[in-house]
Amino acid sequence: MSLFIVKEAERCLQCKKPMCMEGCPAHTNIPQVVQAFKENRLLEAGETLFENNPLSLVCSIVCDHEAQCTGHCVLGKKGSPIIFYEIERFISDSYLDRLKKKGVAENNGKQVAVIGAGPSGMTVAIILAKHGYNVTIFYDNDKIGGMLQYGIPDFRLNKQILERYKNVMQQMGIRFRPNTAIGESITIENLKRDGYASIFVGTGVWRPKMLGIEGETLANVHYGISYLGNPSVYQLGNNVAIIGMGNVAMDVARTALRHGSEHVTLYARSKRIAASENEVEFTRLDGAEFVFGRAIEKITQSGPVFRVAKFDENDNVTGYEEELEQVEADSVIIAVSQAPKNKLILTTEGLEGNDRGLLVIDENCMTTCEGVFSAGDVVHGSNTVVAAIHEAKKAAAGMMKYMEG
Repeated sequence: MSLFIVKEAERCLQCKKPMCMEGCPAHTNIPQVVQAFKENRLLEAGETLFENNPLSLVCSIVCDHEAQCTGHCVLGKKGSPIIFYEIERFISDSYLDRLKKKGVAENNGKQVAVIGAGPSGMTVAIILAKHGYNVTIFYDNDKIGGMLQYGIPDFRLNKQILERYKNVMQQMGIRFRPNTAIGESITIENLKRDGYASIFVGTGVWRPKMLGIEGETLANVHYGISYLGNPSVYQLGNNVAIIGMGNVAMDVARTALRHGSEHVTLYARSKRIAASENEVEFTRLDGAEFVFGRAIEKITQSGPVFRVAKFDENDNVTGYEEELEQVEADSVIIAVSQAPKNKLILTTEGLEGNDRGLLVIDENCMTTCEGVFSAGDVVHGSNTVVAAIHEAKKAAAGMMKYMEG
């Protein structure tokens, strides 16, 4: 692997206008990183990566690289693009445990509360801690990572990486309060009372979207995001029907197959697949089947009931067959979308959400409640890890501007 990475780095053209950098949502300076790596300046390459993206190691594993850095490499137009994410993974893996030794500013005595330990919360915490703030992270579960921990299967992301991140963050002075849901016993007003100079909300989207159909409460029906949190406690049976074809649905399908289900089928209303191309191919390789033109009508004890779609020559749905189709399945998993939980809005005066329940922010990422900032999925809806990190960097800058201004 090391030889492969070196050869990939040597192929880099050091483009004056690097399209790979344009394709990266975090705008990582890929040519600079590659050049430092080629010249055996590993620590400098790592510092460049982590200054721009504190979760560089995670992104090197879970990002949709074919649509981002690799997919934009100019070498890919006539040949093979540079597999930068493997270079990034090697550098980041070597650098992560040294992050705590890099310069952390002198403590400035100001307390910051971070609600949520997902990608956006971890990013904000690391940035503010490096600037000398006393950061405490409050999160609902017993482990950090949020969607990284409970929404991405182990076979895609080794959770030991998140433990390494936690250790590094503790070395930086960040404190953790697990199993503490803000908006229940403790409120945002309590945090303000106790002297937190600013508060960041990065609680993500954990409430499954309901279909509102007959049979949704039956014992053989589950929600994708809930299933991924702890798949070992579910007894799905041999035949599993999954409603939806997004990235969560792909993770559900691959996880179900790994936990003993023999036949897993994903259903979509149209012929459009929302998941990334790579995830779809991996899901097919694992043995899942895809069925299109099925609009879920209801769910019975025997499985889902669909209306079968009619398509025109452009694959647009033009109508549905009159007769319903009953599909036999031991379990039905709904994986169509997620929304944020509303406990913070309900318990915080002045904190507003839009019609989807997502928090409203200004250009500095401050919510409608003064001193409370937000970024990531709870603001924009379900999105990529790197998008949450990119927005969290803006929020961290906004928080420091607010606290110093």
